[in-house]
Amino acid sequence: MDTANLADETLRAIRRILRKTTDHSRQLSRQSGLTVPQVLCLRFLAQAQPDDEITVAKVSQAVQLAPATVSRILDRLEDAGLILRERRSQDRRKVCLSLTESGRRQVETLPIPLQEQFVRRLEALPTQEQTRLLGALEKVVEMMEATEIDAAPVLQAGDEQAAD
Repeated sequence: MDTANLADETLRAIRRILRKTTDHSRQLSRQSGLTVPQVLCLRFLAQAQPDDEITVAKVSQAVQLAPATVSRILDRLEDAGLILRERRSQDRRKVCLSLTESGRRQVETLPIPLQEQFVRRLEALPTQEQTRLLGALEKVVEMMEATEIDAAPVLQAGDEQAAD
C-alpha cells in the first residue's frame, strides 16, 4: 500500500472511532434518556457505600470532568429525581450526594458505557500490545496537534458544555 493510501486508511480509522463514539452516545441517550456523563455520575454514586460522603468534588475527580460541569449534571439528575443532595456531616457546608430509589432502578437498567467495553478488551491484550497501541495513539495526538487538550477517559461526542 502506498503512502497516500496509508494516510487515507488512517484517517478512515480515526473517523470510524469518532463515529462509533457518537453513535454509542446517541444510542445510550435514546435507551436511557441520559447523557454519557450523567450515566458515569450515576454509576459512580451507585458504587458508593451507604456511609460514604460523596461530594461534587469526589464525583468530579472520579469522572474526570470539571466540578462546575459535574454540578450542572447533578442538577439535572436531581431534577429528574435520580439523586439527593443533603447535608449529613458535622460540617454543614458539605453537601453529600446519594441515589434515590428511582436512581438505583435506573442504574440497574443502564447499558455498559463504550469506554468500559473498550477497557475490558484492552486489558485482555498482552501488556506489550497495549503499550504499542498507546504509543501509536499518542503519536496520532501529536500529529493532530492535540497535545494541549486535556481529555478525560470518557468516550463521548461533543464538549463539556454539551455533556450536561
